[in-house]
Order: sequence, then C-alpha cells, then structure tokens
Amino acid sequence: MAAKMDNREVAAILYEVADLLEIKGVGFKPVAYRRAAHVIETLTEDLAKVCGRDELEELPGIGTHIATKIREILKKGSLAYLDRLRQEVGPGVRELAGIAGIGPKKAMVLHQKLGIDSIDALEAAAREGKIRIIAGFGEKSEKNILAEIAARKGRAARFLLGDMLPVAEKIRSALALLPEVRQISPAGSIRRMKETIGDIDILAAAHEGSAEAVMAAFTSLPEVDRVLGSGPTKSSVVLASGVQVDLRVVSEEQYGTALQYFTGSKDHNIALRRRALDRGWSLSEYGVKETKTGTNLPVTGEEDLYRMLGLPFIEPELRENRGEIEAAEKGTLPSVVPYDAVRGDLHLHTNRGDGEDPVRELAAAAKARGYGYIAVCDHAESPGIPRGLNPEKIAQQQKEIEAVNRELDGLVVLHGIECSIGPDGSLNLPAKVLGDLDLVIASVHSLLRMEAKEMTERVTAALHNDHVDVLGHPAGRLLLKREPAALDLPAVFEAAAGLGIALEINGSPSRMDLPDSGCRKAREYGARFALGSDAHASAALRQMALAAATARRGWVSADEIVNTRSPADLRAWLGR
Repeated sequence: MAAKMDNREVAAILYEVADLLEIKGVGFKPVAYRRAAHVIETLTEDLAKVCGRDELEELPGIGTHIATKIREILKKGSLAYLDRLRQEVGPGVRELAGIAGIGPKKAMVLHQKLGIDSIDALEAAAREGKIRIIAGFGEKSEKNILAEIAARKGRAARFLLGDMLPVAEKIRSALALLPEVRQISPAGSIRRMKETIGDIDILAAAHEGSAEAVMAAFTSLPEVDRVLGSGPTKSSVVLASGVQVDLRVVSEEQYGTALQYFTGSKDHNIALRRRALDRGWSLSEYGVKETKTGTNLPVTGEEDLYRMLGLPFIEPELRENRGEIEAAEKGTLPSVVPYDAVRGDLHLHTNRGDGEDPVRELAAAAKARGYGYIAVCDHAESPGIPRGLNPEKIAQQQKEIEAVNRELDGLVVLHGIECSIGPDGSLNLPAKVLGDLDLVIASVHSLLRMEAKEMTERVTAALHNDHVDVLGHPAGRLLLKREPAALDLPAVFEAAAGLGIALEINGSPSRMDLPDSGCRKAREYGARFALGSDAHASAALRQMALAAATARRGWVSADEIVNTRSPADLRAWLGR
C-alpha cells in the first residue's frame, strides 16, 4: 500500500507534469496542471479527505481528467503519466529549465543539440564555448548561465521562509499540547523572519525532569523522516521535506535568556554579551551571572533581559547587528509596523486572470481578516503573461467589482491592474484604460538581464507615467532561483519618492521583494511602501505576514506604509 501523500507532495507531482509538458511544447495543458497544483498546495483541508468524499471536481480548476490523475497519485503514491513524460523528456532537462534565462524551450534545444541533461553538463558546455554557437544563444548567454549556476551553488540547502513557517507552527502547536511543556516558540532565523532559512529551531520550557518525555514526543511526530540525534536537552530530526528541525528544552527559569540566545543573530548576541561584560556579568543561554561572585541574576523574560542591559526591547526581526543596538541606545529605534496594522491588501489576482477565485470570494476572505479594502490587480495582457486582461476583459471585471461593492458592507474592492514594464519603460495598456482604474502597479516581468543603466532607465521611465501608483516587486528577484535585476536602486528610490509612487513589499514566498536591505535604503529617500500578498487564491492572503515581516526587518514603520491608512485616506493618497 502506498504511503499517505500530503497536499504538497501531490502538488509537486502536478507541477512537474506541467513543467515537462511545457518543455515538450504542449499548449494549454501546463497552465491547467499548474493551476490545479496551486489549488492543492494552498488547500487548507487534507486532499485525501476531499477525494474520499468524491469532491475533487468541485475544487476550482480541477476537471475530470486531472481528478483522475489525482486519484491515481493518492492511491499509488505515483503517476504513470509523469513516468512516461520523464522518459520522453530525458533526465535533468527540467532542472535546466529552472536556470534563469533558459526556460523550457531552450532547455529542450540544449538537450537535443548538445545532449545536455544536467547542471554540471550545462556548466561544462558553457565553459567550453559550445552554447554560443546554437541559434538563440550567444556569448552573453554563456556568461549569464555560468553566473546563475555559481549563484545557485551559493544558495544550496536553503528553504523559503513562507514554506517553512507552517511546518514550524504545526510542530510547535503539537508540542504545545503536551502537559510537560510550559512555554514554546520558534527560534533562530525563522523567528527573525529571514527570507530563507537553513533549518528550523524550536525552544521549549518544560517541567523539571520531563524533558525526555518532550523529546520522545518530538522524535515520534508523523512528519519526522529520520532522527539525527536525541538527548535530554537537544534533539535533531529531518522531515520528509529535507529540512532539519532542532528542539531544545530548558527550565522555565532559563527560558527568557535561552529564547534570546537561540533567536540570534550571532553578531547581535556578541554585542549583548559585551554589554553584559561591561556590567560585570556573563551572559549565556543559561542566564545572567555576576562574574565575581558567580551569583545568578533573575531574568523573567526577554524584555527583562534587554532592560537589564540598558536597552528597550528589540524586536526579533531587527536582531542582525545592523545598527539596532546603537539606535536603541540613542532612543531612535523605529517603531516597526505591527503585523495587524495593515488595513487592506493592494495586490490580489482573480480567476479572470491567472488566479483561482472570483472577486467575491477574495473579498469575503479579506473581510474575514478584518480588512477595510482590497485592490484586485490582475495582469494586463502581455506575450509572457498567461491569461492577462485586455481592455474588454478589464471592462467586464469592472462590472463584477461594482456588483460586489454593492453587495458587501464593510469592505471596498478597488479595481486595479498589474502592468508589465516594457524594455523602453512603456506600460502594456493605453492611458485611457489606465486612467479609469483605481490603482496601477507597474512591474518588470521580462528581460531581467538588461544592463544596469538600461534597466534603471527603463524602470524610472515607467515611474514617470502619470497613472502608476506602485512599483511592483522592485528588485525583480526570485528567492533561491533568480538573482535581483541589475538596477541602480537608489536612483529608483529617489525617483519614486519624488513622484509619490509607493514601492511594493511583495509577500509572495518566492519574492519577499523589496528586500529588507532595500527597504532600509529606500527610507533614506523618504519613500513610501505598499504591502501586497500577491495572492492568487483566498488562502494565500496569509502571505501578507511575509510582506509585513520584510517591512519590519527593513525598519519600516506603519506611517510609511500606504495601506495602513483608512479607506478614505488611501483614496486621498491615490488621488495624490
């Protein structure tokens, strides 16, 4: 009997089918499989239960054909159709398609012309100058391929924060139910909300003598694939996803200092230990001790620890030793935006575009989150954008939004659009259409390998379009996949601030863009920010937390974010 498949594993199989079909040049089907995979990936209920009720076809984007494939996956743990596709395409070609600048079609060309079927083979061919002679490539292509491969090697063994947060929370919640556990929290880089993490750290405080029971429960969790080590104070496991999870158990008296210590960062902790030494104390994960007498000083929690060291509490997201301690000393530490301060989501996609849900469902989900407004911003029609909207479809969507606004109390739906910025800085919709919309996001979606000067001129030209309100995912990166575009960001920040255009902080797990470092720099120019989940389904509205986390790490306060404003004040800002 096949092992039970969770939603992410099923989605991964469908994503691979989509990728291989795209490599083969099959039309339409890849979009259908990818949409079904996304529906399953964001489904809050166990897919097997939906299947058991014979309700697969009731899920959006899942018809009879794909439902049959899903049933086979759930029953057998594999898909014969995928096995055939793998044989037809050849091993490794899908991995080639994931290299920035190659894509499915070029991956197949490289495989057919040069027999390249792995990243190593691709790197060797690029170094030997074999790729430049193939039509559609060139010397610059080889240079970019080698740079991307080098970058990928440097990004090894990292996981997206957005993927790991639910995993960490599931484990934390399970252990929190144990009677032996008094307090428990994620720690390490996941608590600091870094965009990618190497592993998951969890810290628990337990009753005296009960640590072994907690460890036994931890190592027996169903998510655990193998146990790396188990002891009375620390255990390490590897989950089926490949991520390592470390659990540490301390006494209740040690919990405050231990939580601060295991949250990090290392450099932040070193700076705090120096402050402790200046006071004649030693600071460690076990507590604070007077150096001369060896007397333990009582610490009731993290806030108490920072107070003892002469500092206000420093939020976990700021603890990177990037000036936060000096700012805390001077009283200039920013009051970073609270997670619940955002009053509306300014970047949502519907099923009229490449999203999954209609406006009405997105609006209902947003209202349930306590929002006062949302902005529907489907993609404008473009060659590289699937299911983009043309002016006629935009007009049809306007009628749908007007109907929802008449029906729904307590939430306003704004009609927006996400336009692609062309190579010359132009947008892919006429001014007449843009002028009738409530909000316009301008984003770069193609030709991200342009030289820095050209790319900067391209983006700043788009900012001078009178209809642009927000610059979408400004750095143009995809975490663990694509480096940021070559771009003079300070010049972009200065232009955006001068024109009153907000810089998006995009909460998509693979983007989290503008990055936190960019946020800090943009603040120097007086820029304003717009937080968006970039949700393509109602369940993905939760991605707003990733946008807020990035803003917090970037020292951004609530008054610097346009969508912490009331609906009336946001409307006033949009009128500018």
